[in-house]
Amino acid sequence: MLRWLIGTLLGLIGLAAVVAVAGYFVLKRDDIPYATLASRYENANSHYVDLAGGIHMHYRDEGAHPGAATLLLVHGYAASVQTWEPWVRRLGGDYRIVSIDLPGHGLTSAPAGYQPTIGNYVAAIDAFVASQHLDRYVIAGNSMGGDIAWHYALAHPEQLEGLVLVDAGGWPDASTEREPIIFKLLSNPIIAPLLRNLDNTQLTREGLEKAFVNTSLIDDAMVSRYTELARAPGHREILTEIMLNRSARDAATPARLSAIHIPTLIIHGDHDNLIAPSSARHFQDAIPNSELVMLRNVGHVPQEEAPDQSADAVKAFLRRLTAPAREAAHTH
Repeated sequence: MLRWLIGTLLGLIGLAAVVAVAGYFVLKRDDIPYATLASRYENANSHYVDLAGGIHMHYRDEGAHPGAATLLLVHGYAASVQTWEPWVRRLGGDYRIVSIDLPGHGLTSAPAGYQPTIGNYVAAIDAFVASQHLDRYVIAGNSMGGDIAWHYALAHPEQLEGLVLVDAGGWPDASTEREPIIFKLLSNPIIAPLLRNLDNTQLTREGLEKAFVNTSLIDDAMVSRYTELARAPGHREILTEIMLNRSARDAATPARLSAIHIPTLIIHGDHDNLIAPSSARHFQDAIPNSELVMLRNVGHVPQEEAPDQSADAVKAFLRRLTAPAREAAHTH
């Protein structure tokens, strides 16, 4: 009897293993070629540039003529240039808007083994800026892009007219208990390598719903864009690497940020489930020449959820930056 029970138990375990393996292969999703993704997600203003180290960067150059004031936009984790489209529509009439896909995101490819650290992303942006001969611009970043932006401001202050932090990352323990379950799973070194190659459509949808207060803005096209761009060759490895190492990032401190002396605008949604609104107040307290706009009933991506309010705040900020130049022009 005992032998029969043991045999039955082993048989059930074996069956469960077979079902699990079969389920894995049913849910497994292959990479999507860049050419296929480009046909879906490029627009008329899409361009590419090859940077040192094997990065093939996708960017958009839109809005006013090249002589206008320039705004350089850096998206957040797993996002892409599309997140800035509402700002392009609202600010492009007066400003030149340059948005980039970071390595391992959107349509930008990175070489095998690329390490997606904040420092390497700062270096990639600096190489891009040099390739485009950009000079004296405002850099804006959302979420992880905000983390990159303030690091960039510390490394290259001489190039910047201003800094815009949109629900920016960087402060230790800034995440909330309500952050998406997909973030928790991708931060687990055992689960993450298994999860990254599976169909994550539902987890992606749930993650986006945590990022927005107005979840009606999340449609199938948005979910498909996130899931499909994540399946570009090499992207899933980079996205997983970012989450596994996020606790090791070089965190913000008041002492470090006190070295930022360029005008700084901080925008944050007061219902951000991913980065606590208290982070925005920390940035304001730490950066000497900064101002804070806290948006009511808005989540983690104000540029998409509250495009009018957030773009108006940026427009007013940019007008204040360019006012001295306009006044000087009138006096000559």
